[in-house]
Amino acid sequence: MTPAMLFVHALTPLHAGTGQGIGVIDLPIARERATNLPYLPGSSLKGALRAACEDAASVRRLFGPDTQNASEHAGALTVSDQSLLLFPVRSLVGTYALATCPWVLRRFIRDARSIGLKDVPDMPAAHKDQASLAQGSALLWNQKIVLEDLDLKAAVDPAVSKWAEWLGQQLYAGDADQAGALKEHLAVLPDDTFDYLVEQATEVVARIKLKEDTKTVQNGGLWYEESLPAESVLSGLVLAEKVKQGGQVAEPAAVLDEAKALVQKVGTMQLGGKATVGRGLCRLVWKAGAR
Repeated sequence: MTPAMLFVHALTPLHAGTGQGIGVIDLPIARERATNLPYLPGSSLKGALRAACEDAASVRRLFGPDTQNASEHAGALTVSDQSLLLFPVRSLVGTYALATCPWVLRRFIRDARSIGLKDVPDMPAAHKDQASLAQGSALLWNQKIVLEDLDLKAAVDPAVSKWAEWLGQQLYAGDADQAGALKEHLAVLPDDTFDYLVEQATEVVARIKLKEDTKTVQNGGLWYEESLPAESVLSGLVLAEKVKQGGQVAEPAAVLDEAKALVQKVGTMQLGGKATVGRGLCRLVWKAGAR
């Protein structure tokens, strides 16, 4: 397989749902079974990319034939689930933090190095009860960081500064202002603290359905929807396999070049549900692996 990486930057709240929930939230977002971290299913992203592809030959090559002829051959493009990398959280100072944790970074490093990326920074030191910030952080207040209703000791870590610079280059190439803002807001939290915030600080909104004639709430017409907040960043792998299609072989390198061109052409697209109320507007960023 030939590798690449994709970043998904949520410009509006992102609802990648699981259908009806059994708890207080009627429409929860998809979460990994073991870690409980939110994610964007690869099938959702792949389906949106297929719908955005306007060339019929490219659709068959990348994603496979339509349903009636699905047995002819597989698509050559594989899109993994997109895992949470940066999670925005309210901050007492600096407005908001872009939070991550050592466990999330460790998994990201594993994925990035598995596709041959050599310039990924090393892991920052893990602390049980302290947040690590980049140089020039806007989040530091009296040697603390205050997120939602939590306060933690905080300190500047050169390794976090390197991560902020690297991520800024990947997500905002050529935009020094946005890259600088990421550096000011990046915070590496203890794993347990990050897990708590990702559970408790997602966006939950109440939705209602009105009776058309009286404009009052219809019986059973109140429900709660959960979304990842705007500014969340996810990442995942994109792979290409050598697949025989119609007597010809789809070469992995050519397939990835075609997929990259599609992603760059699309740029910003709608992912997940609730499109008509502005949910799921996301910016896609391609990062090529080593071939």
